[in-house]
Amino acid sequence: MTIFRPNEGLDEGPVILQKTCDIGPDETIGELYFNKLFPMGVKAMLEAADLVFAGKHQETVQDESQASYEGWCRAGEAQIHWANHVDFVYNVIRGANPAPGAWTTLNGKKVQIFDARKHLFRRFADVAGKIGEVADVTETGFKVTAQGGVIEVLRARGEDGKKLSGGDFARANGLAKGALFGT
Repeated sequence: MTIFRPNEGLDEGPVILQKTCDIGPDETIGELYFNKLFPMGVKAMLEAADLVFAGKHQETVQDESQASYEGWCRAGEAQIHWANHVDFVYNVIRGANPAPGAWTTLNGKKVQIFDARKHLFRRFADVAGKIGEVADVTETGFKVTAQGGVIEVLRARGEDGKKLSGGDFARANGLAKGALFGT
């Protein structure tokens, strides 16, 4: 996270203060923002203001060779491609939660997936169905096969707009083992 003195460019200007934080392997973008970055940003703004007011700050020119710009995550980037590796699918879900919400289709209807866990296949014998296929339905969720593992869906929303637990979504939509997502 960077506090900088803005100039006429987009996200350009000399750096006054930078902070970092760890990103947990299962944190969503929402958890990262609301639990870490937002509180850290408020404190950093106050710290930077105090440094500037006291005349104790240093301004460092941004290294443009290290700069990149990341736009908004939109529906196109949040689409789940079940043929991707389970790590990639899991990261799309985490990166799109809470907005715009990772999505796939089921019987031609859009389904958004929010909370999930990944389970890697340890052996070839562990492979659970075809890519995009529901491998299991439990009381709390359902598992969908991706390359190298399954995604256990814990919270989803159908086109009706209600976020449900994975188990409630499965029951409400008659989801059973063998159903195919992404078609």
